[in-house]
Amino acid sequence: MSNFTKLDGGIVGLYILLVIVIGVLVRRYVRRVDQFLVAGRELNIFLGIASLTACEFGIVTCMYTAQNGYDKGFAGVTPGILLALAMFIVGATGFCIKPLRQAGVMTIPELFEKNFGSKVRWLSGVVIVLGGLLNMGVFLRMGGDFLVAVCGFNEKYLEITMTALLAGICLYTILGGLVSVLITDYLQFIMMSVGLLIVTLLIFTKVGWTNLVNAVDAHYGAGGFNPFLHQDMGVDYVIYNAFIAFSVVLTWQTMIQRVLSAKDFSTGQKIYKGTSPFFICRFLLPGLWGIAALAMLTPEQVGEKTILAMPTFLSTFIPPLLMGLVVAAMLAADMSTDAAYMLTWGSVIYNDIMAPFHKGKWSQRKGLIWNRTIVALIGVFLLIYGLWYPLKGDLWTYLTVTGSIYLSSMTVLLITCCYWKQANSWGAMGAIIIGAIMPVSYLIGEQWSLTKTLFTEDIGAYVWGVLTYAGVAVAMVVGSLLKPPVKTTEGY
Repeated sequence: MSNFTKLDGGIVGLYILLVIVIGVLVRRYVRRVDQFLVAGRELNIFLGIASLTACEFGIVTCMYTAQNGYDKGFAGVTPGILLALAMFIVGATGFCIKPLRQAGVMTIPELFEKNFGSKVRWLSGVVIVLGGLLNMGVFLRMGGDFLVAVCGFNEKYLEITMTALLAGICLYTILGGLVSVLITDYLQFIMMSVGLLIVTLLIFTKVGWTNLVNAVDAHYGAGGFNPFLHQDMGVDYVIYNAFIAFSVVLTWQTMIQRVLSAKDFSTGQKIYKGTSPFFICRFLLPGLWGIAALAMLTPEQVGEKTILAMPTFLSTFIPPLLMGLVVAAMLAADMSTDAAYMLTWGSVIYNDIMAPFHKGKWSQRKGLIWNRTIVALIGVFLLIYGLWYPLKGDLWTYLTVTGSIYLSSMTVLLITCCYWKQANSWGAMGAIIIGAIMPVSYLIGEQWSLTKTLFTEDIGAYVWGVLTYAGVAVAMVVGSLLKPPVKTTEGY
């Protein structure tokens, strides 16, 4: 039985109300589309770090990192280490993000139009939204599963929980855009940090470091500490996650939006460098929660869904009153993530997919109405998709595969756009098509009974992911070299 009490519920309800009220109150400061989408490009270093940190840690983050800890032990932090390295390197060198910020665009596809034409911009917007919405589609269900497991709610209330969660997030995002998101992110960054520290300190105090290490060693041996030795990881896992890490840092729109919203490219680089250590903490701390569940729960208590091991453990581990604070902190993190992601995909839909219709000539009022409508429609999609999609395998793999629908191609397009003069529209179109087809084929193949074994066991998500990136790069190079030079009156 959960330790969640009515008093805990009051703490959670009061916090949610506070966030929504604050988010709604800043609506008066949003009068232009650029204020709604990129906060007028006035983001400073400290708010940028807090916002990016809060944006990239939601309940879904806590769930998949804890699942990594439960299923893989300390080796499960590997993606976090790779992400931290990638973010620091890109932030220190300005690789791609410097020319991107200097271009003054609001989205990545907008930059592509200058080099590859309007068709590439439009198609880039389509695959970004497709990959982003499929990726985000499981967020609400994970948030609902977490709350049901931790708070001891009846499962029949899952849909109601998800709907209420979404309604609150949509309200202040639709009204205030990125300005509301940034202000609430700051509050939620504080709450999230407090929650992470409280749970982690409780685990060290009540479970103990020795028990954590012994549990990992007993279940996974050396593989629980070394990703190259774990039976479910290995070299292909590390290589695939290295590709994912650099792609996320370079083209994941929620991250790039902070760079594009920064005062200048130097501020954007400092935000990246300052945020990089967090990505290790993002995987390590909830990973410890998952390891604690491994140490304290029996297989019968966990069942087949290891994604629920961590919230099942927390439901009886955290004492009343503290439970309310921790749940509020997790909800704070989830609200930041969902709000930022909805706004991000909405910005791409308006700025790039709808570009042929408004051509940048709509009034500010009309633009704001459309942006708010798009965010609302995204909320409806997320609610429907979150209810029916049957998640199989581990959550982190699902997120990386769906993200690769656009990460693979957009990364190659961005690098070549910035640094290879021969890159052209043929190569760009080929890269986008290959980058979308391969991850989608895996998502379908793992669900279809005739191909399930081939995709999930014979090839595997990690090898298929590496092949996707390789295929996209080849398509970009071959397509660009095949396109004949443009004739002019002076020759070639």
